[in-house]
This record gives sequence, C-alpha cells and structure tokens, in this order.
Amino acid sequence: MSTTTPPRSPDGVDIEFLTERLWNAVLNGDEYSATELVTRAVEEGVDAESVLLDVIAVVQGRVGQEWAANRFTVAQEHAATAINERAVAALAAHPAARTTASRGRITVACVDGEWHALPARLLSEVLKLRGWRVDYLGAQVPTPHLISHLHTIPADAVALSSSIATRLPTAHAAITACQAIGVPVLVGGAAFGPDGRYARLLGADAWAPDARSAADRLARGPLPRPQFDHQQVDDLPHLADQEYTLVARSSGTLVRTVFTALEDAFPAMRAYDEMQRERTAEDLAHIVEFLATALYLGDETLFPDFLAWTAQILAARGVPAQSLPPALALLARELKDFPRAARILEHGTEALTKTDHTTAAGNPA
Repeated sequence: MSTTTPPRSPDGVDIEFLTERLWNAVLNGDEYSATELVTRAVEEGVDAESVLLDVIAVVQGRVGQEWAANRFTVAQEHAATAINERAVAALAAHPAARTTASRGRITVACVDGEWHALPARLLSEVLKLRGWRVDYLGAQVPTPHLISHLHTIPADAVALSSSIATRLPTAHAAITACQAIGVPVLVGGAAFGPDGRYARLLGADAWAPDARSAADRLARGPLPRPQFDHQQVDDLPHLADQEYTLVARSSGTLVRTVFTALEDAFPAMRAYDEMQRERTAEDLAHIVEFLATALYLGDETLFPDFLAWTAQILAARGVPAQSLPPALALLARELKDFPRAARILEHGTEALTKTDHTTAAGNPA
C-alpha cells in the first residue's frame, strides 16, 4: 500500500475519496451518480483539472487493470468507459469548468485505427481549462482528413494520441504529413513507449507522458514550426530491406498458414471449441501485427514485451500460453528468409521462456 499522502484539492476535499466514489458509480453502471459526483465537486470548488486527471483518469486506468486481470469483460470495460466519457462531458459542459480562450489553437486527434479516445478527450478538456481553443476530432482520424481539417482550420500544433503500438506506422505518416504543411506535432499515449522513445524515432516535435505534462509543455511556449524541407527523408533506413512491407502485406496469409499448421504442432488445439479457435486466430493476427510493427520501428524489444504481456493476459483468463512458442516457431519457418524477423521471433521466444520461469516461481512479471 502506498504511504504517500492522498492528493487533496485546494479546499481540502480528499481526491482519493472522490476517486473511490466515482469507481463505485462506474462499477454499478450508475452514470447519473457519476456525472452528479463530478459536477458537484467542481461546484464545491474542487479544481476541474484535478477532477479530470486525478479522479476520472485514475478510475479509467483502474478499468483497464480490471480488464487485464479478467475481472471485467470487454462489454463491462466498454460500459465503464462510456460512463467515464459521460462524466467528462458533464464536467466540460458545466459553467464552473468553463474558461475563456486566451491562447492559441490546438487540434487534438487520435491516430487512424486508434479507438481509445478518452485520453485525447481528457487532454482536450485540460487544454480548454488552461485557455486554449481546441478542435477535438475524436477517435480514429484518417490522416488525409486530419490534413484537410488543418488546411481549413489552422492550428498552432497538433496533439496526436495513440495507445496501441501497432498504430505507430500510421502515426508516423500523420506526423510527417502535419509537419509537411508546417504544423508541429506533440504526441502522447502508451504506444510511444514509457520514455517516448518511439516519438523521437518517428520525428515528433514533442512528447508527453500524460495530459498534464502535455499541457505544461504547450504552456512553456509554442512548438517550433517544422522545417520540413531540411528534414531527412530517409529517417528509417532499415526499411530498405522490405521486411516490414512484405510481412505487413502477407499478414493474412501468414495467419492462415500458421493457424492450419498449429493443430499438428499443438495437438491440444484440436479440442478447441469455435470460440477458442476464433480467439486463437485473433491472437495470431496480433502477433503478426506486432512483429510487423517491430520491423517498422527497427526495435527488437517491442515484440518480446508484447509476448510477455500476452502470456500474462492469457494466464489471467486461465488459457495456457503453451501454444505461443509453437506458433512462433511456425511463423519463423515461414519467415526463414527474413533475418530481422527471425531475430525478433527468437528474442520473443526467449522472453516467453523467462516469463514461464518467473510465473512458475510464483513471482509474475
């Protein structure tokens, strides 16, 4: 248990207590109590930004933890997220949380293919509270539509959000396209790594680990306008080997081939019901997608980390992870002529072995 003092608003209200009350409302599916709780808090003088980031965002993080531990179904996770989204909307619409725009204009959007929109929405509301005029475009914004918007409504910067690493190739395209028309890009979200390593790799103008840090960065001064004409075009030279392109384009074939061969390599699969077979196919698709992303980034740590996480998720659901090494071996056989892919798959298999040993010792990673 943490020994730190629970955060308190300026008027002495216990933020931890508010968080627990919101969690109970979310857990009970009670959107009315949730929205009433956050609006009453700001009416009573609790800082609106703190309600957004120290209460709602914390509860949403707990929702994700409950899903990962298999204590929430996907449907429950979606329902809980919807209630948190309503709580954000209720707070944003409340007169006590409104601020007159006194700064520039920021466009906030999720990368194409990114459906987890709440982090971007939280950033939007925090920026509004701090005096920015914000154009919030929501989830899954195709890059051409983002650029079209920027041509119509210019912005001082674009804030791009992504929580899933497999969206990084698309994020790279969006970053480059925005910079090509002279708009700097700040990125955030779990996809870019805990230290922002992928933000730097993909040439973003700034990175922030969370909404408060992003708002602080923008408050320190404008992001410099990108000098795209002088930017190195070949910023990912490892892509010249075409491994990423070939794996990405053949992903469907790879999944089908490995799935078919897996029945012989992992006989237990023959007893799977239809739902288990569908989930196995989905898992294989994710494996290939993460492999392709690792090839794109030229990063050999991303894929093993994903596999270790996947093994833990499977274990939480009572699903043996023993099918993963045979699947990786079959995938390696199909990609035997791809040196980088083979090396990444080897590292992934080693990571699974370490995870198995750690878990067997009663000390999950």
